[in-house]
Amino acid sequence: MSARFDAIGMVVSDMAASVAFYRRLGLVFPDGAETQGHVEAELRGGLRLLLDSEEVVRSFHPRWRAPSGEGRTSLAVRCDSPAEVDALFAGMVESGARAELKPWDAEWGQRYAVVLDPDGNGVDLFAPLSTGE
Repeated sequence: MSARFDAIGMVVSDMAASVAFYRRLGLVFPDGAETQGHVEAELRGGLRLLLDSEEVVRSFHPRWRAPSGEGRTSLAVRCDSPAEVDALFAGMVESGARAELKPWDAEWGQRYAVVLDPDGNGVDLFAPLSTGE
């Protein structure tokens, strides 16, 4: 079997807000991505994050409806240190992201926090706890 995961696709209600949110997390989108119906950012390891506007999805799937409620998808961003989790969380919230879980030292050995993207999808921020920090 030659099938393999190649991309993670998300449908977004506001492309400009979503592109800005994910750029703050370090993803690189092409210039002008805010006005496009479909954009892609390459992720480490060769995967891609694909963002499609609701309008684009409806153009080929007219009966598509956005799921109701929040927390439809969750992504995870690994940080280099617990301090980076704290700094990234603070920067995202200062930029307008909604805080879901403030940074804390989880019992499973990670500094862990969650922010929500413009569509209510969770983005986990985490780093292994190291002794002495």
